[in-house]
Amino acid sequence: MQRAHVHEPSRQTPVYGDYEVVVVGGGPAGVAAALAAGRAGRSTICIERYGFLGGAGTAAGLSTFCGLHAVVHGKHEQIVHGIADDILERLQAMDGLNTPHLTIQNQITAQAYDISAFKIAADDLIAAARVHMLFHAVATGVVMADERRIEAVFVETKSGRFAVRGQIFIDGSGDGDLAAWAGVPYEVGDGAGNMLYPSTMFRINGVDPAKAGRAWELIPGLMEEAEKKGRRFPRKKPIVRPQRNPIEWRANLTQIKNPSGTAVSGIDARELSYGEVEGRRQCWDTFQFIKENTPGFENAYIVEIAPQIGIRETRRIRGEYVLTDTDILGCHDFADTIGVQGWPVEAHIKGDVKFVFAPPTSRGFNEIPYRIIVPQKVDNLLVAGRCASMSHEGQSSARVSGPCFIMGQAAGTAADLALKAHVAPRALDVAALQRQLRADGANLGPSAP
Repeated sequence: MQRAHVHEPSRQTPVYGDYEVVVVGGGPAGVAAALAAGRAGRSTICIERYGFLGGAGTAAGLSTFCGLHAVVHGKHEQIVHGIADDILERLQAMDGLNTPHLTIQNQITAQAYDISAFKIAADDLIAAARVHMLFHAVATGVVMADERRIEAVFVETKSGRFAVRGQIFIDGSGDGDLAAWAGVPYEVGDGAGNMLYPSTMFRINGVDPAKAGRAWELIPGLMEEAEKKGRRFPRKKPIVRPQRNPIEWRANLTQIKNPSGTAVSGIDARELSYGEVEGRRQCWDTFQFIKENTPGFENAYIVEIAPQIGIRETRRIRGEYVLTDTDILGCHDFADTIGVQGWPVEAHIKGDVKFVFAPPTSRGFNEIPYRIIVPQKVDNLLVAGRCASMSHEGQSSARVSGPCFIMGQAAGTAADLALKAHVAPRALDVAALQRQLRADGANLGPSAP
């Protein structure tokens, strides 16, 4: 009989470096956190498993910023500012940014960008902030100084295993990896085993823009007619939109589920492996339908299937406060606000996507409290991005790139101020944090002093 485990002998792990701020993950939250800490003069390292930054915005082929805008008293406005503006400005200078476009039945605005330009823009900004980048490094565990403090994070690289020591750690992994290893309580899904379904994004090239026209309005109807004749698609409400160059379109219409029908888990290696193959199969199948039935796509081809499946939800940590859909749809204010966001609740449920907007008579945005990035139990850790402290329904809104930029900038700024004041981030003077965020261009909303 084979043994269930293999003994791993103990060993001495070399220290890669000592830093004041250690950021794990290079998505929108991680990039913003590293930039804020680096610009404040802190020795900062950002650990990223790929060879480029951007998270889902690059590795999962998203190519669109969602959540930067809101419908404020009936008017479409950009409401997320600060580091997000710096990224937009750099992309604009590279001719890598589209003008904002209406999406979700023309009810809210998003903004497309060139993926390669975003990678380079992030590189440039990180370098200017003197942040040390460690690419192709996978965080695998932590060493605790005691039950409330992380001493170091372990990383696996092509050069071997290292420990990276830090004073304050920021978990921008998306999956709450660092927090989970450190013993922070967390939840997965809705409590009944249901998570938001992932998607595999792909890009279509060779489109005739003149013939295609507003094909994004045509394709859903074509799919509905085909379904009446027995054709099956992964989900309803497809998103197929032109990109910076109108001969290229982004396609978001897959939904990756296990054979049992449950959502593929982003923290299960076997399910992820299955999901990558299933996602590519769905990409090819849905592309063939679009090519065969949509004017302007007759000579189109898939130019890229995203390097990784697009995960929407895994772990959500328990913090000092849990942001809910009631907070979001009720446009709530918070005394400890670190920014504002107005994306709807976007629930990727089985076979469909359910959107719920704040009432049309409302101001259209909620404030984000600092407490959702402050985890329980561990004192020198902040958690930013889709794994922050939110309910299942609340995360369905505040997981997109706009709120992630907000949380990341606040985390990096809070790390600097906490080090300066010699206090744990949970004991930080929030008013001082708000003053610094405002000085750095962030829009905190009406509740901030």
